[in-house]
Amino acid sequence: MATTETYSRDVPARSLWPRILLVLVLVLLTIVAVAWFANRTTINGYAQTGASYAARVACSCRYIGGRSIGDCAKDKVGGMELVRLSDDPKSKSVTATFPLVASQTATYREGYGCVLEQWED
Repeated sequence: MATTETYSRDVPARSLWPRILLVLVLVLLTIVAVAWFANRTTINGYAQTGASYAARVACSCRYIGGRSIGDCAKDKVGGMELVRLSDDPKSKSVTATFPLVASQTATYREGYGCVLEQWED
């Protein structure tokens, strides 16, 4: 008489949770990277535009209006608190800088007023 014995292995079933968690983390990182890149592009555009506006207005204030650069800094509109102004009397120019993001210079030219430097991409 032949006896048939069934042997069962105690092999733990692999849980799918580590794989699901890994996929979710990768998807989340991809979404964050895309959002950061899109937002960075937007921030750079606003920073460049804000720095250009501040440089042009401050240059006009300083070299056409004859006011000090400190007095001209008071003319910045709301939301431009981070923009810093620096004056170069030798070249009659004002540089506005949005720290670590953008910088723009406007130079006074007789007959033209304050002219911005060409933007670089």
